[in-house]
Amino acid sequence: MGCCGSAERTKREWRPLEDRSCTDLPWFLLFTVFCAGMGSICGFTIVTGGAARLVFGYDSYGNTCGQRNEQIEGVRLSGLDHTDRKFVFFLDPCNIDIVQRKIKSMALCVSLCPTEELKTYQDLRRFAMLNGSELCSYELAGHKYPGLPERFEKCPKLPVPPSKPLPVFNRCTPVDVSCYAKFAEAVVTFVGDNSVLHRLIAGVAASKEIIIGLCVLALVLSMILMVIIRYISAVLVWILTSLVVLGSLAGTGVLWWLYIDHQLYGNNTSSKTQKEVKEEVEVSRDSGQALLVYAVAATVFTVILLLLMLFMRKRVALTIALFHVAGKVFIHLPLLTLQPFVTFLALLLFWIYWILVLLFLGTTGNPVQNEETGLTEFRLTGPLQYLTWYHAVGLVWISEFILACQQMTVAGAVVTYYFTRDKNRLPVTPILSSVLRLVRYHLGTVAKGSFIITLVKIPRLILMYIHNQLKGKENACARCLLKTCICCLWCLEKCLNYLNQNAYAATAINSTSFCTSARDAFVILVENALRVATINAIGDFVLFLGKILIVTSTAFAGVLLLNYQRDYAEWLLPLIIVCLFSFLVAHCFLSIFEIVVDVLFLCFAIDTKYNDGTPGKEFFMDKALMEFVESSRRLERAVERGRCRVKEAVSEGAEMKPMLRFCSAANTHLDSMLDASS
Repeated sequence: MGCCGSAERTKREWRPLEDRSCTDLPWFLLFTVFCAGMGSICGFTIVTGGAARLVFGYDSYGNTCGQRNEQIEGVRLSGLDHTDRKFVFFLDPCNIDIVQRKIKSMALCVSLCPTEELKTYQDLRRFAMLNGSELCSYELAGHKYPGLPERFEKCPKLPVPPSKPLPVFNRCTPVDVSCYAKFAEAVVTFVGDNSVLHRLIAGVAASKEIIIGLCVLALVLSMILMVIIRYISAVLVWILTSLVVLGSLAGTGVLWWLYIDHQLYGNNTSSKTQKEVKEEVEVSRDSGQALLVYAVAATVFTVILLLLMLFMRKRVALTIALFHVAGKVFIHLPLLTLQPFVTFLALLLFWIYWILVLLFLGTTGNPVQNEETGLTEFRLTGPLQYLTWYHAVGLVWISEFILACQQMTVAGAVVTYYFTRDKNRLPVTPILSSVLRLVRYHLGTVAKGSFIITLVKIPRLILMYIHNQLKGKENACARCLLKTCICCLWCLEKCLNYLNQNAYAATAINSTSFCTSARDAFVILVENALRVATINAIGDFVLFLGKILIVTSTAFAGVLLLNYQRDYAEWLLPLIIVCLFSFLVAHCFLSIFEIVVDVLFLCFAIDTKYNDGTPGKEFFMDKALMEFVESSRRLERAVERGRCRVKEAVSEGAEMKPMLRFCSAANTHLDSMLDASS
């Protein structure tokens, strides 16, 4: 089967919701095999002990805490029985490698974490004698700690801070995290004073109820906006259009005014030396040329913008109509508002699983002695080291697969709504019906579309990693080339995302394979290129304004609620958290609205292409879209009548020309006769 469905019929016959069949089955099988490989990696880490070493911890000699261990060849003090030693204790927990983000200290398995500060070696000996938990290396006897010469290297750094074990992960962690201040400063680079950091954290702790309330407010505002945007879309669109036009005209006018003012009054060089006058003349000439370039560029931009507005003014009405219908879709399909929650939950669960398996991989492999520290570490060697790359590809592909499932589910529900003439006969739960169709027929299509995005995203991520690693080392040409490649891949990814979304909608309509659906959707979009440009430009900006509205409303409410805290420095972190969360929530919800608008437009374009409202070819569209079509037809008929009248006038004028010439000649002859008689 050809990639673009060459074996199928060349002329597409759109038959919405009539036929259903499995699409892209080989890709579903490939994705299933890939997921089985991801599961095998998890099983491998569990069988080889990597999971146990992560959960229970291990010491610097390769022994897993809390169990009996086998001897590791070439590693002394390995193979010990640590059944009674269940906790990992670091001799110097504050010795953190900020670059590698790990503790460089020696680790031991102990039976009890020190719950109080130990200031001297006598305190270490007393703790070992009373609790049976020896905090120095295994070969040192607890009762001899104060007199042993090795105590400076193989015993904890004094004073030993009080600690307690982490839940699940049995690591002794200092109760006072002040020893991690250096690490915290490296992570939070914008904080130069620890007191500022403490005040910010204290502000978050004191305002946690307000933060939670504001996050709920952002959630409620996003859901309300999705419903009421149908009523305010016309106002928003025309206000936006007017502001853009007026802003462009005003900016162009100001630039020309500055240029003319500079030419008239910018050359005042009185009472200055000849050298200063020469320098000022050069600077003034350069400034004048720059202002001229800016003014001309602004003029060209304004003219192009006005022409676009002139030619696209009718299509703005389509954007308003689509927004109106999208609001009605959410009223008929209220479960659409739950899609962001379901998708976020699925992504969260998968990311947690992925991070756990990645941590398992970090403690899986063969024991290797670190040449710098002499400590035993576990590393994957040989072909097994590529398991991490396989796992990384799985992160991108499966994440994109989950997002694509959301797009296909929303597209299926909207297609069902659009192509059901009697809205009272809609399925009880169109969203659930769309999910069932996706699982039964179209998982292969989603797997293929998400894989294409993965092929573009992974090279971009690799180039971004290389760019970060070479920051400050590469020359300007290499830096420019890397940024250009990253930008091009980003643009390609965005274009493919948009095409994929429309391909999923075409699959939901006609149950065709991914490449066939992508081709059909691309043809429809090209035929309606100006409409697509209008909807994407104006619609996306209106939705962006909606996001800004939610963020500013939430931030304003936050300022009012936090007003009782007179230390205004404590406002910063709570407001940042609230604004970020509100923008994330607004983006998730309005992205669903954007998908609905795009799917509605594709359905509308198909409807108007293959139906004309005559018996047997009735439209499927909503009343608002029908009014837009009728107004467009009336305008077209008026334009056509005007053209016909012009043609008739031209033809009548052509017929009158011989008669006019005869009358003119007769008048001339009559005038000459009158002159002769006179």
